[in-house]
Amino acid sequence: MADDVRIRIEADAAPFLATLDNLRTVSQGFGRDLTGALKSAAVSGKSLDDILRRLGSNLAGRALSAGLAPLSQLTGSLLSNIFGGLTGGVTPFAKGGVVSTPSYFPMASGTGLMGEAGAEAILPLARGSDGRLGVASGGGGGAPVNITFNVTASDAASFRKSEAQITGMLAQAVSRGARGR
Repeated sequence: MADDVRIRIEADAAPFLATLDNLRTVSQGFGRDLTGALKSAAVSGKSLDDILRRLGSNLAGRALSAGLAPLSQLTGSLLSNIFGGLTGGVTPFAKGGVVSTPSYFPMASGTGLMGEAGAEAILPLARGSDGRLGVASGGGGGAPVNITFNVTASDAASFRKSEAQITGMLAQAVSRGARGR
């Protein structure tokens, strides 16, 4: 007993269908040219040599047009790629972004490739107050922290005495917050 093996093939048939459509158009044109040549021979009484020469000329013109079509498409595609950036084909990444497909980019030492192994992030850099270059963040990092001290003083002199203690407690709280405690 033989085992049946079924394989499902999914393919983009668009190029094949376009080729068939092109072939249909060319064959219809050939049929029209041949019919026109035979009618002309029957009506005008021209020689078969003249008719075949005209038919050959028409067919050569069709073949030349078909042969030049890819060159015409290539030229159009090339011009589209060259001038595509003028119509909005450039994606800005000044605020960051993600590249999810392999993309080439210019570098001082040649050409770079990003996104070749999956999605990659583009992060804007900024120079900090200390002069070091790092990833710029848009702030955030959590909710603002409010530190409240309730001071009860009977007069201005007692308030000034507790001022040093309050300053020390505030510095200690800020230090703990900076360390993430």
